[in-house]
Amino acid sequence: MVELRSRVLSLYPVFSELSGDGLRDLLDQGELREVPAGTLMFDERAPCQAFPLLLNGSIRVSKVGEGGREILLYRVVPGEACVLTTSCLLGDSAYGGRGVAETALLLLALRAPLFARLIAAEPAFRKYVFALFSERVSELMQLVEAVAFQRLDRRLASLLLGKGRTLRVTHQQLAEELGSVREIVSRLLKGFAEQGLVSLGREQIEVLDARRLRAVAED
Repeated sequence: MVELRSRVLSLYPVFSELSGDGLRDLLDQGELREVPAGTLMFDERAPCQAFPLLLNGSIRVSKVGEGGREILLYRVVPGEACVLTTSCLLGDSAYGGRGVAETALLLLALRAPLFARLIAAEPAFRKYVFALFSERVSELMQLVEAVAFQRLDRRLASLLLGKGRTLRVTHQQLAEELGSVREIVSRLLKGFAEQGLVSLGREQIEVLDARRLRAVAED
């Protein structure tokens, strides 16, 4: 319990402002879970039953269209919160997206009644939840703006520059992050390669000319 308390407070320092009873309830009544990589954490139209405090790993949250096309909304990492889960618990509604464990997870699950009690009785917990909720909504609005108004080649160039010199990634994964389809992303990457901006390998992309690629991103 001492180790769990230390881990939670190191990742979620705002919880040190909880009352003694509030922190005790969070630690005692929260359910410590280990989740294998690839596990479906939640799906569209499913009810929400718990609020996860992630201690290790990452959750990929996406929206899937009728044809199976997927767009990455955001990732949840330790110290952060899932805005869809927050929205579902606050509004007593079903999920509007899908969450998958990208890696093996360790998390503390706060069941809906405990979440509601902490929201109502603990200002520090309420502040944490709503601050991250606001931050995530702002990020989602930026994503909507990018998908709707920015050229895909600019967005792809910016995405490549943000992942380092060598990327271990598939064209499909990039397409999902951009809200596009693999064929279009592959065509753009081939064009970048022909211009000498990148080198393409099997599930690998190497940035060869970051300066010119940045010019594409900023054009």
